[in-house]
Amino acid sequence: MEAEILVVDDSAAIRKILQRVLRQTGMAIGTIMEAGDGEEALAVLKTHKVHLVLTDINMPKMDGLQFLGRVKENADWVAIPVVMITTEGGETKVAEAVRLGAAGYVRKPFTADQIKEKLAGLLEPALPL
Repeated sequence: MEAEILVVDDSAAIRKILQRVLRQTGMAIGTIMEAGDGEEALAVLKTHKVHLVLTDINMPKMDGLQFLGRVKENADWVAIPVVMITTEGGETKVAEAVRLGAAGYVRKPFTADQIKEKLAGLLEPALPL
């Protein structure tokens, strides 16, 4: 089964980079949807089945921590793994994300290997052709 993934970041460039990196992991990935902030991401979750979310922490309107809190309080979405993508050097926001139920985090700048390692166990590997 291919995973449907939601990438949430206020930077269109970072969203494109994450899409490319996700495709390079060799995991069974179907559609990769995008949102520019937490509010847009919630709208996507209301209309699409999502198996994994990668979200930035620092965004306008609704940041990644607020978004994560909303996901984890909704019975329909609570089981969706949410991986935080952050430039945060301090541990405060990362610790808050873990407390709220994040499945993990990756610091920017990231490599394809770091993303693949973080997603191991959260997604199934693609079957060989």
